[in-house]
Amino acid sequence: MSDQTLVLAPTGPFAFEPQDRNARPASRGVLGTLLSLIFVGAAVYQVSGLDLGTILALVPTSPLFWGLFAVSYLIGPASDWFIFQRLWGIGASAFGALVRKLIYNELLVGYLGEVYFYGWARQNLRFVTTPFGAVKDVAVLSAIAGNVTTLIFLAVASLLVRLLPLHDNVTAIGWSLAFLIGTSLAVMLLRRSLFSLERRELRMVFAVHLFRILATALFSAALWHLVLPHVELGWWLILVTLRLLISRLPFVPNKDVVFAGIAVHALGGEVEMSALMALMAGLTLAAHVLVGLSFALADLLSKAKMQ
Repeated sequence: MSDQTLVLAPTGPFAFEPQDRNARPASRGVLGTLLSLIFVGAAVYQVSGLDLGTILALVPTSPLFWGLFAVSYLIGPASDWFIFQRLWGIGASAFGALVRKLIYNELLVGYLGEVYFYGWARQNLRFVTTPFGAVKDVAVLSAIAGNVTTLIFLAVASLLVRLLPLHDNVTAIGWSLAFLIGTSLAVMLLRRSLFSLERRELRMVFAVHLFRILATALFSAALWHLVLPHVELGWWLILVTLRLLISRLPFVPNKDVVFAGIAVHALGGEVEMSALMALMAGLTLAAHVLVGLSFALADLLSKAKMQ
């Protein structure tokens, strides 16, 4: 493979052709640079609201905790990379773009990451046919897998919900459940006209999303247990379910901070667990900021060299 072309064998409904990557140098990196600048502003705003002294005092020192935290943080990009590697045969360089996708979705606006990744694919993979269909299908199946998993966790945790003072939120929870069920049913009814991937590819994508969601839930509970090992596992099941429910809210940035706020309110007098939820939200936000700023700095330096 030369430095100027990318040749990939056609797989599934997609085909690739070698093209000069420098054909449109004026537009290269424009979207990435713009998102980087927006990210810097959002990162400064988010960090300004944190009590960094309190968070640093609670940070665990266990290497096992940090190892699990790193794996948990990268589960999403790794599962996306596996999906698109199976669909398109992408290389290791795509992993960075998928990490950015995660950060833009979590810290800025939901589904902005899909917009960025679509632009990245168009610039770096050079499709004969548009990659929009695959990016859309993967996002839709992620939502369906999240809805299905959330409903299952809600069913399992329903007997334990009485432990939480959620009486004031019953109506909101009911509407959330109606939204989950309604959107999933609508997608299933429209599946023939909605999806563009082949059936076997859709099954693969859905299975990977289920694995990602379950693994993320398991790692979250394991991290919480490492910090507060004396807390009953039933609490972690309830909090994992609450986190899944909040993750289904569309277009809500920084869901970990939102989850921490709701969890602190729901836990009431459980001071240790409330502090833990705030800690985990702070650590996740800090990871997004540090990784995102690294990408933003690299983008800005690369842009400066091109001028």
